[in-house]
Order: sequence, then structure tokens, then C-alpha cells
Amino acid sequence: MTHRHVLIAGAGIAGPALAHWLGRHGMRATLVERAPAPREGGQTVDLRGAGRDVAHRMGLERTLRAHATREEGIRFVDAANRTKAAFASGAFGGQGPIADLEILRADLSRILYETTRPHTEYLFGDEITQLSDSGKSVDVTFRNGPNRTFDLVVAADGARSRTRDLIFGDTEIRPVGLTTAYFTIPRRPSDGSWARWYNATRGRTATLRPDNRGTTRASLSYLSEPEPRGDERLAPDAQKKLVRRLFTGAGWEVPRILTAMDTADDFFLDSVVQVRMPSWSQGRVAVVGDAAYCASPLSGMGTSLALAGAYVLAGELAHHAHHGIAFARYEGILRTYVARAQHLPPGVPRIAVPRTRAGIHTLNAVLRAASGPRVAKALNRFLVPPADTFTLPPYGLR
Repeated sequence: MTHRHVLIAGAGIAGPALAHWLGRHGMRATLVERAPAPREGGQTVDLRGAGRDVAHRMGLERTLRAHATREEGIRFVDAANRTKAAFASGAFGGQGPIADLEILRADLSRILYETTRPHTEYLFGDEITQLSDSGKSVDVTFRNGPNRTFDLVVAADGARSRTRDLIFGDTEIRPVGLTTAYFTIPRRPSDGSWARWYNATRGRTATLRPDNRGTTRASLSYLSEPEPRGDERLAPDAQKKLVRRLFTGAGWEVPRILTAMDTADDFFLDSVVQVRMPSWSQGRVAVVGDAAYCASPLSGMGTSLALAGAYVLAGELAHHAHHGIAFARYEGILRTYVARAQHLPPGVPRIAVPRTRAGIHTLNAVLRAASGPRVAKALNRFLVPPADTFTLPPYGLR
């Protein structure tokens, strides 16, 4: 069981986390990543519930806290930057809109890479172009490197996984009706230590989040329903032009954000989606993380699902000689947890991205009232992701 050699596609979060646990169970991992080095882009992610439990079992919680962004909370503001509602990072037991452990995705990914590099073979600047499952092993064709054979292959390369799509033909990529542009902008003293969320009319939002690198992470989101337009497929320059057209005149600090967007080297625009698959494995190939069950950033559960999924998949492979049994148990253990994470509250994202001034006023009033204990309990479903609904199996470790 422990001599398996597993090829993992994707060096984001789920991939290196899986490599870590495979190594802890005595298995070999090779990880292939299209980028030439660990990716530096990305926004802030949070660690909650099972995800934090996994980080603790990896021995990384102290390191992750040392690299935390240390956001004090989130303020919902109007065009004059007046706070209409606020939630400290300790609200809802530290599991509210801003968790008490927030970290840049790039920092989390890099820490996982550094932790696994001593026992994991990394193939940067390459990707899988063909998979052939013989029943006894998987023959892999790479774009740049020589062909190789592995015992198992796991796709962990994101919601739009190319590796997954080589094998699985029945994946549903479900848009939730929101498109978001992410990028980094220069820090201003006025940015402070709180995240800020601004709603403009016509279903537009802008957020500014301070990071731990002396810069600020910006995002611009807009409703893209009932049918997505495929803006994520446009060239970057065309995407920026579209975002500028949609957000011109939105108010608040949007002019500053748009100006900085023009020169941002980490600009990324994507439609917000969920991934639904009837099965997370086929033969000797499996999927984990966003490639298997992306719950969307709106869920607040992406990192927890990635870390918990990697932990369970490696644990089941270590405890079952037949990969088919291990894959089936991995799926059986996680399905209910994933279903809870993917079940977005009614009206999301429209309820958080109102189209009218009246809708924005109502949202702010409700959020402001949420500071009261009775209202807070009623809004728990909307403001607290279901991170604590999963107990990690107690796999024996080397």
C-alpha cells in the first residue's frame, strides 16, 4: 500500500497538501505544474474548521499564523466611506465573514511547497496532455518532459482542470451568476487594517483588503446572470476594458482601483463557478479540491475542502490495498461535507450584490442589525460557512 507512486497535477493548495500526506504515509509523489515556479498571484483565503484541523496535524498552524494578513475584520461602507456595518475577525467565534486566520493564497501555497519539496518531485513548466489507464498503471504523456508511468494520477489543478477533462466527460461547471476581477494595488495609509466592501448599483461590488506585504488586494465583482457571457475567455486587455466600462461612475474608491488595474501584473478575471461531478474517480485517476468539488469563493470553504480532501484521500490510499476501494471511501466520507459547502444560502449572490439603492440600503440595515445576538443567530447560515460540520478520520501516521 505504501509503495505507490502518485502523479499530482497542480501545485496550488490541494496538490501540495496531498503530496504532504502521501509522504507521511510512506508513498511517493510527483507534482506537475504548468507555471514555471510556485504561483505568486491570488487573493486572501481563510482557514476554518476542518481545514484548520488539517493544518494543525501538518504541524503548520504556527507558521501559517506568522504569515497571516492580520485583518481586523470587514467594514461595509457607502460612497463616502462611512461604515454601515462591521464585523470583527473574532465575530461568530472567529468563523464569520473574516476568519481569525486569513492568509494570502500565494503564501499558503508557498509554505506547502517548501514543506513538501524535500520528499516530492516537482515538475514546473509542464503539464499532462494524455492519460492512458492500462488497469495496472497509468501511462502519462507530458507536453515537455518524457513519457512516464505512475500507479495513480490525481487532478488537483483547479475548477477548470485540464487534467480532469482528459478523463472525465460528465463534469458540470455551474456558474453562480457573478464575475470577479482580482488584482493587487499600491497601499494607502487610509486602507488601514480592515477589509472594506462597497456596493454600487446595477449589481456591482468593490472590495479592498490589506495584506501582509504592504500592498492591498482589490476585487471588482458584477452580476453576470441569467446567462454568463464568457467574459473570462476574453483577452486580458479586453477584460480590463470591460471592467472599466462597467465600473466607471460607480463611486467610492473605484476610480483609484481602476487606475491601478491598468498596470497590475496579477490581474485575473473569472466567472464564479461550482464544480459538480457524479464521481470523483475513474479507474486509477481521481480528482481532489476545486477540480472535484469547487464550492466557489462565495462559500468560504475552498481551502477547507482542499485540505480536508487531500488528507482523506491520502489516508484512504494508505489504508486500502486496492485503489478503487480507497477512492470510493474517500468520496463516501467527504460527499456530505461537500454538499453542505456547495449549498449556498438562498438568494446568493444577488442578496449580497443588490442592483438598486433600496436593495443596498436594506442589505446594510440587515448587516448592521446582525450585531445583535438574536439577529446574528438568524443570519448564521449567511455569514458563517459550514466549516465545523466535518470530523477528520484518525488515520494512523508514520
